[in-house]
Amino acid sequence: MKKLFISQPMKGKSEDEILQERAKAIAEAERLLGEPVEPLETYFGKDYRPLEFLGKSIMYLAQADAAYFAPGWAVARGCKIEHTCAVEYGIPIVGE
Repeated sequence: MKKLFISQPMKGKSEDEILQERAKAIAEAERLLGEPVEPLETYFGKDYRPLEFLGKSIMYLAQADAAYFAPGWAVARGCKIEHTCAVEYGIPIVGE
């Protein structure tokens, strides 16, 4: 089972919206990969500053076998940085 990193815009979204989007991302990644995935837990709640979130996320990205970028990632500051890291460090991106 592949470990999946999910990058998704979170600014201005409720916890329910974030978790619903994560569930959709997991289902889409499993469909595209043709196998179940183990999502890395990269939703940390709201108790951190944005740069702290990003640092923690990149640590999880380093453990991933694949990364999925949810709709809207290309205009979200942290997601763009995560995408650059995935590309530069050879983490396969699902769905691109």
